[in-house]
Order: sequence, then C-alpha cells, then structure tokens
Amino acid sequence: MHSLLQGAKRVVIKIGSSLLTNEGRGLDQAAIAQWADQIAALKRMGMEVVLVSSGAIAEGMQRLGWTRRPHALHDLQAAAAVGQMGLVQVYERSFHAHGIHTAQILLTHEDLADRRRYLNARSTLRTLLDIGVVPIINENDTVVVDEIRFGDNDTLGALVTNLIEADCLVILTDQAGLYTSDPRKDSHARLVDRAEAGAPELEVMAGGAGSAIGTGGMATKVLAAKRAARSGAHTVIVSGREPKVLTRLADGETIGTHLRAAHKPMAARKQWLADHLQVRGKLWLDRGAVEALIQDGKSLLSIGVAAIEGDFERGELVSCLDRQGHEIARGLVNYSAEDSRKIMHLPTSSIEEVLGFIDEEELIHRDNLVIVTSSPSAQ
Repeated sequence: MHSLLQGAKRVVIKIGSSLLTNEGRGLDQAAIAQWADQIAALKRMGMEVVLVSSGAIAEGMQRLGWTRRPHALHDLQAAAAVGQMGLVQVYERSFHAHGIHTAQILLTHEDLADRRRYLNARSTLRTLLDIGVVPIINENDTVVVDEIRFGDNDTLGALVTNLIEADCLVILTDQAGLYTSDPRKDSHARLVDRAEAGAPELEVMAGGAGSAIGTGGMATKVLAAKRAARSGAHTVIVSGREPKVLTRLADGETIGTHLRAAHKPMAARKQWLADHLQVRGKLWLDRGAVEALIQDGKSLLSIGVAAIEGDFERGELVSCLDRQGHEIARGLVNYSAEDSRKIMHLPTSSIEEVLGFIDEEELIHRDNLVIVTSSPSAQ
C-alpha cells in the first residue's frame, strides 16, 4: 500500500502552531525554512500546494512582549494583526530562496458563506496556483468574531480543500496520527494507519467533543477529514516532527494515519450547502419525511416537520434531524421560522389558507438540500 499523497496533483497542507512556534518565543524560522524546502520539493514533483498556517497570534505575542495568551477578543485580534506581519515575512523569505512567490489569503466563515465571495475566493486561489504561487491561508483573526469563526485551522483546511477541489489534505500535528484510544492513558492504544474518512468509529477514537483528547485537537482533525472527503479528497494526519515527512509521503511512504475518501465527490453547490454556511435553525422530521429525503431523494414538505428550533429567515440554512436527533440533511428553507411553525404538520394544500400566501410548495426544495448522513431511524 502506498501513501495517499503519492500521485496527488493539488494538495492542501495544514501546519499546526506547535510546529511553527518556538515554545512561546515567536516563530521558529529554521522550522519554517524546512517546511518551505519540502513544499518546494513537492512543487518540483508537479504538485500544486496551498498552505494553511497557524502562528500569527504566537508571533504577535512575542513581538509585543506578552508572556501569556490573552483572553479578550480584541487583544487576540491585536496580537494576530501584529503577528501576521512577521509570519508572512518569514514565509516570503523562506520560499524566495527557492524562487517561489507566496500570497497571503485571510478568510472568515462569512467569506465562504456568501456564495459570490466563495466563488471569488475559489477563482483567486486557482489563478494563484496556475501561475505557480503558494497561497498561505489563515483565518482573518483581526476582524472575526465568535459567531463567524471557523473555530480551528483543521476546519479551515478542510473547507479550503473543498473550495479548490484538492486531491489530498495533509494535517501536520505534534502527534503520530490517530490512535484507537488516548495513548497517554491506554498502554494498548495503537496507531490507526488506514481507515475510511467519515467512519463513525473514528470520532469515538478521537474522543469526541468535550473529552480530554478531543479538546487536544484530534477530534477536529477527524471531522476535517470527513469534510474533505465530501469533495473526494483523501486526508493524511501525521506528525510534523518526522524528518522530511512531506517528501517521504510524496514518495509513497505510509506514515501517520491515512483516511481515504470512499464516496464520489459531492457536487460543488452541495458541498457549499453542507459545509460553507452556518446553520440558523433546526427542523425535527417524522419517519416518513426522513425516508422521503434519504431513500427517495425528495423535497421536504411542511407535513413532515414535527418540531422547529431557532429564529431563521427565508433563504437561510437549517439542519434537518431525525427523531433521535441525528442530523441527516441541511438545506435552504423557503419560509421563516415564524411561518414554518404555523404550517408544520400541515399538508401543502393548507399553506395558503394558513399564511394567506404560498411562496413555494416545499419547505425545502431538493435542489437546495444536501444529505449529510444516513439516519438509523430510516433503515
């Protein structure tokens, strides 16, 4: 078996803060130079590379003489603004040694939630790759607020992978990969070398949300692989402490955890619906509606909705749940939360009588709906 990176043409590489910073003393310039050496080698192999980089806040703290990471949002944003200057300088200098140009791209969730800005970002990144530039992407920490944060650069890496339809996402971390359980607590834990991205057992192994190991970051990496798989991209989670790890992977060596995308790529618009919008409400569906969506590929009608949560407007994204609370789909709703509550449980023929108007016959049309998982209750 060979590495999932071998033979890839377009690659997104995410490098974690611990691999870029020198234990709180700002950026590790020697380490960044080594990453540039390896990425330059990948480009000589014919790969297009996009880099998702952390490190701006740590560099800003060092420049400002702050010894403790601040908690206030505006302080973090100030540190990021200062640190971005140092981060791009080091990358520019390191890649310049190989005759490679770099470009800085700062994104927020809002950029990718807006369809027009999403398409513009995709066009810009593709153009940069076409002319041989290495785009360096980070979350725009200087303007972002909690409601529009990606939350972590693993998520950002997956969304960029979908955005440019990359073949492979490489997540470089300070751990060897995904283990069957927390190796710090279980002496029998073993490294998962290969698995299918999105397999439910992987999230259990990673610890899930709120657990000790989950908060350490492996859960976000497993979820990032699941997102990346929606566009057909494989994911490698691997230790950045391994010597020349990128070039060894590109040569076919199997290091770390390789998570294969098992399904056909989702259509670009469906990917956008699944991952690039923020959910504004929830709809609980009855069994018949779940079956209609999953098994028959139909639209969601008002009669199939059992309960509604949230305050959303027409055209916003809502999550569709089965009776057990499993998310099965997401879609753009045709009626506001207020109107949806009035017409839930009711047949389409009653909408105009109840509301005094009818915008659409469907609560969510199938063209604006994407299935995100199968539901046990629909089996």
